[in-house]
Amino acid sequence: MHIGELSRRTDVNAHQLRYYEARGLLEPDRTGAGYRVYDREDVVTVKQIRHLLDAGLSTEDIAYLLPCATGEAPELPGCPDLLAAMRSRLQHLDDQIHTLTRSRQALAHYIDEAARIGGETYGPFGGTTQVGGSTHVPSPT
Repeated sequence: MHIGELSRRTDVNAHQLRYYEARGLLEPDRTGAGYRVYDREDVVTVKQIRHLLDAGLSTEDIAYLLPCATGEAPELPGCPDLLAAMRSRLQHLDDQIHTLTRSRQALAHYIDEAARIGGETYGPFGGTTQVGGSTHVPSPT
């Protein structure tokens, strides 16, 4: 099958399929004219890639894990190197979640404080501002 058919069967656009090939995740055969030719196993491979991407793995991680994957879900064997790689990625995601949670809490605090204090409209957001006891009207830009 050609790239358009693989795209239809996997619901992944052709641009993404070419990206997967560039990252070494797909290796289609080529016709004499240079057209990519895929087989049924490539449908499974693309579905595996999509599931692993949904799990937060990078294409680099997936390139490492993909040779061990079986089935569309996919299933991965519990070998020590594979588990270490996945645990490392999980820790990275946990670190990102922690950072985002702290940022969200800080922003929510600033929003709550600003809403509680109220006041004049701040200059960059339009209206007037209080500057040293006098009202300042920003000039139009």
